[in-house]
Amino acid sequence: MPEIIFLWTDTFVLCLVLAVLVYIIRVKRSPSLRSAWASVARTPSAMCAAVILLFFLLVGLLDSVHYRPLIAPAPGQEHSTRQYSPIARSVLDDVLDWANMAAVEKTYSAPLSRYQFSKESMLVDGQAVRDFPRLKAAGVGIDTHAQHQQDLWRLASWSICWGLLWSIFLAVLLSLWGRTRAGVNSWRNALLFWWQGQGLVPWRGVWVTTGILGFVLIGIVVFSSNYHVLGTDRTGNDIVWQALKSVRTALVIGTLTTFAMLPPALIFGLAAGYFRGWVDDLIQYLYTTLTSIPGVLLIAACVLMMQVYIDTHAELFTTVAARADLRLFLLCLILGLTGWSGLCRLLRAEAMKLRELDYVQVAKAFGVGHTRIMFKHLLPNVMHIVLITIVLEFSGLVLYEAVLSYLGIGVDPSMPSFGRMIDASRTELARDPMIWWGLTGAFMTMLALVLSANIFADAVQTAFDPRTRRLALPRLRARSQA
Repeated sequence: MPEIIFLWTDTFVLCLVLAVLVYIIRVKRSPSLRSAWASVARTPSAMCAAVILLFFLLVGLLDSVHYRPLIAPAPGQEHSTRQYSPIARSVLDDVLDWANMAAVEKTYSAPLSRYQFSKESMLVDGQAVRDFPRLKAAGVGIDTHAQHQQDLWRLASWSICWGLLWSIFLAVLLSLWGRTRAGVNSWRNALLFWWQGQGLVPWRGVWVTTGILGFVLIGIVVFSSNYHVLGTDRTGNDIVWQALKSVRTALVIGTLTTFAMLPPALIFGLAAGYFRGWVDDLIQYLYTTLTSIPGVLLIAACVLMMQVYIDTHAELFTTVAARADLRLFLLCLILGLTGWSGLCRLLRAEAMKLRELDYVQVAKAFGVGHTRIMFKHLLPNVMHIVLITIVLEFSGLVLYEAVLSYLGIGVDPSMPSFGRMIDASRTELARDPMIWWGLTGAFMTMLALVLSANIFADAVQTAFDPRTRRLALPRLRARSQA
């Protein structure tokens, strides 16, 4: 049996999943929260973006279950102590191995190619020949250009067939759900029920998005059986493999950093707006001083000090993954503890307005303590700002990680990330012929992640911001009636 290990960020992901489940239970019990999230569910663009986000979340969860494989004992040592591999693996690694995406070549290769991108000196029939070597895990059994083209058309046909079956399967599932939900016996009426958007969720948009996503994933899996879909990088790693492994890094930085900035932002923001006076002056001086320091220099100094500690305490880490994970965890804390001033300003301004309302004055008159007023009366009324900021900050932090890794102060070099892929593209784009597929893989994956997060954030902002919600409710009602 393998040894299950829990890295720092794995523990955070597990706690985050539990927190989401608790929040879902709270939403079910709160009519106001149910109404707000129902307005999000009625937005077609938000539900389409949610499908993409759920896929990336699934990838991140699979990559957060780590274990150390058991090493087979040497002959004659079957009864000795169990030995585990020093290299940690995740469930996503097993999935990518099954899809043949983890095969490693020698160096660069173009998308769907059978040959290496650069020439090498080889011995052919005893003669030194300089030519493009064949790849080890791509184009196996394909000898001529005509066979190569025929094989690509065959795989494309299989991808289209499996994609159509996937779309039909989804339509049948939604029709079954429509028959149960609408209480109709006709398949035609059940199909029209979800196609015309008669339920709460615009299922037609969800079906289209899920179908397109299924087409893309099925195509990648089918072509990966004998090719590298987006080629390989300088070390021979598959670009699709790198992009999928980078998703967890982006998700951890986006979520952990956001949650790290919440405690100081909430405490200082509410305290500054509620107490005012010298408390407000002190907190304003604190975050004004913090924001006056160049952010990149402050983060770079903290990261370098953290790296010195990690290098001088190498005995604390049993695997390379544990060392890289601790650096990622501390990087998120550094980003969070240096980036809370923006949310603190928003909460301070909102708390200054709320403290003058009647229910706060009545609570003071009845002798309610300041701490109870802040966290019992003020905090629930600023949660819409907190929620909106969390969703909006996520996409910005994903892009920020790419910038930090590009500058060399981001995640550990052994950990896949979008920033590392973009950093490697600096020299690749300057080559002739140009190597473009590494940057394309990182760009397309980041675009899908950040764009879907921004679209979903717009719907959340409309649902939870009282001012925009008053303007959007008539439009949503008219859309649901239509």
